[in-house]
Amino acid sequence: MYRFLLTPRWWGINVFVLLAIPFCVFMGSWQLSRFEGRVQEHRDSTAQAASDGRERARPLARMLPVDKNTSGRRVTASGRYGEQLLVPGRELDGRSGFYVLTLLRTDSGRALPVVRGWLPGKADPAKAPAPPAGEVTVTGALQASETPGDNGVAAQGGLPAGQTGAISSASLVNLVPYRLYDAWVTLDRADAGMKAVPATAPDGTGLDLKAFQNLGYTGEWFVFAGFVVFMWFRLLRREVEFQRDAALGLVPERHQDPEQDDASAPTPV
Repeated sequence: MYRFLLTPRWWGINVFVLLAIPFCVFMGSWQLSRFEGRVQEHRDSTAQAASDGRERARPLARMLPVDKNTSGRRVTASGRYGEQLLVPGRELDGRSGFYVLTLLRTDSGRALPVVRGWLPGKADPAKAPAPPAGEVTVTGALQASETPGDNGVAAQGGLPAGQTGAISSASLVNLVPYRLYDAWVTLDRADAGMKAVPATAPDGTGLDLKAFQNLGYTGEWFVFAGFVVFMWFRLLRREVEFQRDAALGLVPERHQDPEQDDASAPTPV
């Protein structure tokens, strides 16, 4: 009954199944490990953010360049405030508003973008308080340059003078006459009646869409493995039924093409 399993056709089917199932299980397990890794990163970044507010601030130069280990850490820098810009379209506590961004010119010759606080409503230079004069020392959370599309940053263009859509050295280099750090700082305590902007987790450490895509791919690979097994059993059942019908003489005769039947019929004289 099952001799057909030794035919070349079924050897090919069996080899395919034996290779496909482990491959699907491996890929599903790998995607699951990616999701678990992102969950652990999210937990670590949350724990780090909670501890960063209590740790001692360190000099800015020691914490650069910004990476997953230094993002959100408290830093301190000294200098004089220079040009001020507004960052529109930023939400805080469910309300729309804008950041007040001021460039801190340090002794290194480069300027550090500092978010001094958030204000509600449309970006208006008249609402933004002027920065303190003279030498200042700022303390806040270190952040990596923003990329449009990440953390709610909109890819805005054609903004009025004195505004920027993203806080990044690539965006600011054309707006201010300073050499810039590839980082920015949000103050622990906002200036002059503004609200402090909380630090955000570094890219790739949160439970974002990519993390849940990994979880979805995990399910898909395991479904594929189950589908391969299902199709193998279905083909086996059909073959067994065919063999049984053939043994009982119940296999229908092959139908010929009507044109071939007409061609084989005798031609009348």
